[in-house]
Amino acid sequence: MDRPIVALILAGGTGTRLYPASRSDRPKQFQSFGGDQSLLAETVDRAAFADETYVLTREAFADEIRGHAPSAAVLTEPAPKDTGPALVYGTHRIREQVGDCVLLVLPSDHVVGDGFRPVAEHAARVAVETEGLLTMGVEPTRAETGYGYVEPDERRVTDAGDAYETVATFHEKPEEATAREYVDRGYYWNAGMFTWTPETLLSAARDSPLEPLVAALDRGDPAGGFEAIEPVSVDYAILERADDVTVVPADFDWDDLGAWDALARYLPTDGGGNAVLGDASTIDAAGNVVATDGHVSLVGVSDLVVASFGDRTLVVPVDEAQRVREVVARLREQDAF
Repeated sequence: MDRPIVALILAGGTGTRLYPASRSDRPKQFQSFGGDQSLLAETVDRAAFADETYVLTREAFADEIRGHAPSAAVLTEPAPKDTGPALVYGTHRIREQVGDCVLLVLPSDHVVGDGFRPVAEHAARVAVETEGLLTMGVEPTRAETGYGYVEPDERRVTDAGDAYETVATFHEKPEEATAREYVDRGYYWNAGMFTWTPETLLSAARDSPLEPLVAALDRGDPAGGFEAIEPVSVDYAILERADDVTVVPADFDWDDLGAWDALARYLPTDGGGNAVLGDASTIDAAGNVVATDGHVSLVGVSDLVVASFGDRTLVVPVDEAQRVREVVARLREQDAF
């Protein structure tokens, strides 16, 4: 492949479903959750094979980004408006600075196992050869209701011998019965990891709700472009509307660590099946997820998330862990997040 690979790492979010560990001033990507370094630093290391690495974030996080990713260039978007505007902005800026390349887009806060590099390099080659938008689809290990799915269609091979599949459609987070059906049909998890050339992404964006942003970026007015658009994900604004999207299967272990119940898959458990992060004692307790930067004791309770950080404590049933976003929404209304 005659184009450099440029890793574009998204690090502007806050990880609201991991409140209270993750808050507006201590976002998820800057934390380790039991690892040796932060999730962001692990992502930068994972992408070290790229010719260049950029981290895209909001202005408030820029200084801290440099501490976690000193080898990466930092881009700051004018306003946080979801992944659609962020990726159009980041892609446009990188095209200006690097020129012809292929972008490898990665979230900064996921847990990824061995085998990432060969899949990513394969995906980058396919994106260049097909001149299309490409997503890496993780092969499911369970019927997960917390992830979106990618429905593959026709299997193809590039002239260089790299296999891929066309995408029939994207599916939103399903109910459990539908999730089982998706897994049985061979659908992939939509992991939010993409590859494309700048020309491909910006051309698709010009035929999307993000066209005003592209036009503004072309005339050197990013702030005006962000003011002209509404928040929207790249999936909804571009990928679900495009007819040239492809998928490459990713067979490495992956978890978006999106909510507290995910820690039960990520952390070792004690004799009662409690996943513990930090200093905790459990007596006659089973199936709990415990996380703290102080100390927590659980006695005679089961299947709870107990997360205590600083002056905030959260208690919620494990099977309702996604409802943490309701707590965050209320705190934001009170300007207390």
